[in-house]
Amino acid sequence: METRRLLLFIIFSFSLIILWGEWSRFGQPQVAPASEKNEISQTPDVLAKRPAPSQAPSNNQADIVGKKLTVETDTYIAEIDTAGGNISGLSLLRHREADNKDKPIVLMQQNGRTYLAQSGLLGEGLPTHNTSFSVQQEGTIRLVEGENQLQVELVAPSSGNAKVSKTYVFHRNSYLVDVVYRIENIGKTPLQPSAYFQLVRDDTPPDGNSVFVPTYTGPAIYTDEEKFRKIEFSEIGKGNVSLPKSANNGWVGMLQHYFVSAWLPQGNGEREFYAKSLGNNLYSAGVVMPLAEIAPGQTVVNQTKLYMGPAQSRLDDVAPGLGLTVDYGIFTVFAAPLFWLMSYLNDWVGNWGVAIILLTVLIKLAFFPLSAASYRSMAKLRLVAPKLEKIKQQYGDDRERLNRAMMDLYKTEQINPLGGCLPVLIQIPVFIGLYWAILESVELRHAPFMGWIVDLSATDPYFVLPVIMGVSMLIQAKLNPTPTDPLQAKIMQIMPIAFSVIFFFFPAGLVLYSIVNNILSIAQQWYITHNAEAAQKGAAKS
Repeated sequence: METRRLLLFIIFSFSLIILWGEWSRFGQPQVAPASEKNEISQTPDVLAKRPAPSQAPSNNQADIVGKKLTVETDTYIAEIDTAGGNISGLSLLRHREADNKDKPIVLMQQNGRTYLAQSGLLGEGLPTHNTSFSVQQEGTIRLVEGENQLQVELVAPSSGNAKVSKTYVFHRNSYLVDVVYRIENIGKTPLQPSAYFQLVRDDTPPDGNSVFVPTYTGPAIYTDEEKFRKIEFSEIGKGNVSLPKSANNGWVGMLQHYFVSAWLPQGNGEREFYAKSLGNNLYSAGVVMPLAEIAPGQTVVNQTKLYMGPAQSRLDDVAPGLGLTVDYGIFTVFAAPLFWLMSYLNDWVGNWGVAIILLTVLIKLAFFPLSAASYRSMAKLRLVAPKLEKIKQQYGDDRERLNRAMMDLYKTEQINPLGGCLPVLIQIPVFIGLYWAILESVELRHAPFMGWIVDLSATDPYFVLPVIMGVSMLIQAKLNPTPTDPLQAKIMQIMPIAFSVIFFFFPAGLVLYSIVNNILSIAQQWYITHNAEAAQKGAAKS
């Protein structure tokens, strides 16, 4: 039993060391090399045989002044800047700010923090994301009742080679936006354009990011061959990124806690991915796609989808692999089914807190036989505690003889001192999987339970649940046999207090799970211990 407790303490301590290391690594600001230029990329391989653009597009728009158009739908308040025709601001109406639930969360912005969705064309005389567009609409454009989509058309200045328009199509009850380029060749020679789509962001984590375990913020790509891959800002800054040069599928996105934006090129056309440091802590990640050759007098239309919204597992229906933006990490195999079951229970009871309680009961029932075996071992150790104490007094500081006598006693009483380890080791991945399921699922963001618990994904504002959990751990400690080693005994006395303090930083939903699990464990352990003691008394009377 002492070995089991020591093993638990070592595992938890090692986990804390790992988490602290991750916090330190993610918490350090990344400094971009000063020599980087503000260009989207070097000439991509897929464009090697095409004419070079007349001007390499850059992200320096200080000399371009454009109009700001505001687009309001039932899901978005978006800002389109005619200087580049880019989305320079985006608020999600169905999701609230972390610290102010009266305001919609701002996903994209250009002032202060930087997070933009940009696109453009490569080819002589074609508009980039720095070109000044003209529009017929002005001010605020709203999706009116009864209509399912809203279009905003931007027209690029004619270069003598082509007429180009860029149209955003917003849809009702959708986080998808269509970005449509219409290119008409008015010149006398064929055009061989390429389109690029990129997301530009600084490396500052979003507000409300977990203090205890910071979540991932940065670019990601997906292809059928390489699958889902995150690209650290630090990797981009060091120039250590190797991305697919000739993929024929996939998408590029920018992730932050709970939310994602992603360019989703349609079809299986050739494409090249890139990621660059732009200096001043700005980074871009994008994809370049060659378009069909346009003969004089011909017109080509290219449509690409842009997703901007919550990261949810059902996004696989939008694009292959997009559901992986719900980042459970290496514990996906545990977290994904746990969230599915928790979501099913929530659909039934209509409260995520109650769903967590029911999920805890189901998990406890699943592990009931293993837990029972563990508690029977503890009960036997509790009953032979006086004999263990007598052996300790008999052999004093002779550790070798003491351990031999203890093992002989365990053999005589048919006690396996490691019998309780397996159930604990099995439940640790479940606990960590549930932690990530609660931490990463946007559905639990601002999900209330009862009373003062108004957000199960955040910490308990009054620390009531961690204190209750600490009390439950103290009760459990009273039911356990006292370790014969004084050091282990002191550690076991401190651990309930230490765990309570640590759980101050855990999501309230996870603390709720721990409390319910402890209460059920106390009931099961008390019942088994009580029966064991009653059986011993009955045997003594006989």
